[in-house]
Amino acid sequence: MPHSETLPLAGIRVIDLSQVYQGPYCTQLMAKAGAEVIKIEPPKGEPMRLRQEVSRGSAVPFAMLNQHKRAMTLNLKAEEGKEILRRLVAGADVLVENYAPGVMDRLGVGFEALSALNPRLIYGSGSGYGISGPDMNRQAMDITVQAASGMMSVTGFPDGPPVKSGPAVVDFLSGAHLYAAILTALFHRERTGRGQLVEVAMQECVYPALASNLGMIYDTDAPPPRTGNRHGGLASSPYNVYPARDGHVAIICTNEGHFASLCAAIGQPELAHDPRFATRAARVAHMDDTDAVIAAWTSGHSRAEIKAAFESTRVPHAIVRDLIEVTNDPHMHARGAIGWIDHPEYGRIVVPGSALRLHGAGTLPLEAAPPIGAHTRAVLVEVLGYSQAEIDRLESEGVVARNSADAW
Repeated sequence: MPHSETLPLAGIRVIDLSQVYQGPYCTQLMAKAGAEVIKIEPPKGEPMRLRQEVSRGSAVPFAMLNQHKRAMTLNLKAEEGKEILRRLVAGADVLVENYAPGVMDRLGVGFEALSALNPRLIYGSGSGYGISGPDMNRQAMDITVQAASGMMSVTGFPDGPPVKSGPAVVDFLSGAHLYAAILTALFHRERTGRGQLVEVAMQECVYPALASNLGMIYDTDAPPPRTGNRHGGLASSPYNVYPARDGHVAIICTNEGHFASLCAAIGQPELAHDPRFATRAARVAHMDDTDAVIAAWTSGHSRAEIKAAFESTRVPHAIVRDLIEVTNDPHMHARGAIGWIDHPEYGRIVVPGSALRLHGAGTLPLEAAPPIGAHTRAVLVEVLGYSQAEIDRLESEGVVARNSADAW
């Protein structure tokens, strides 16, 4: 799959064994930066692709996260399947996997074995709790890591139960970290000529994100509370989501200038001089009063009216939008952050570009993720030199999926 030579990872070949969100997001960032990514799935497909058995929309995330990849099937339980993987790795720069710790080693294709074949290989491993330590073998999914990491304990309202974050935030936070680790290792290889094993544990990516909440444990012996939409460390006010006539708006003031501008925007400039609100410390001490004053004003106005009132100020604010509004956001479409495509399997959908903006390097167009096994034959022929007869045999023996489609 040719990429523009202006893209920084052009010429880098990635073997992508990852599944669902964490690894595929990492490798999509690499593909959009120009790497040749060969996505290897089991003969029936990876779990996220199989969600189409539930509904068309359930599998759209697969299309979102697997653009610009070559789709290949391979049965790694078959000895010849493992041999094909070894041959691919011999000419690759990076391998990415997010199986449970030890799975690749038990198959005989873990880091030590593959590094012996290709000492320049960067082997990227994503897991829930890491590949060492007493918790390494714990089952890990986004929701379970949200629970174990402490994230869930501080999410929700004080009088309610712990709540998971709406998006799969841990998967994508760790996917971005895995991308960073691999790129750092590639830079190290440029200096030393040596590849290395890099790993990212989902749990470890969360801890720094809890910074505001963690600060509270040094002021009290009690675990930090759930604070709803207020500041996680209860150290800033206003900082909340306020009601509008037709929805909600998020507002935060981090300094006195912000608050004075807010007071002027709501037609109550005198509040900036009220002793309860004149300083950040005072507003935190009178947080309920601060929120009540703002909510009294916002609740009498529509989202559009609130947006207009704050538009000319520097007060940090945002209307709470639903996902249909976000999917059609003119700003994101104008920047190419998201865009519509006609997908052969899922119909007309919106898919993301790359959040990494590499100015002067060019970008790849949005495209459909390939169907299962679309490039199996092409990879075996072009990369490894297999004959059509050999590929026919591999299909008949179940090493690769039968009747792999040609690329669109």
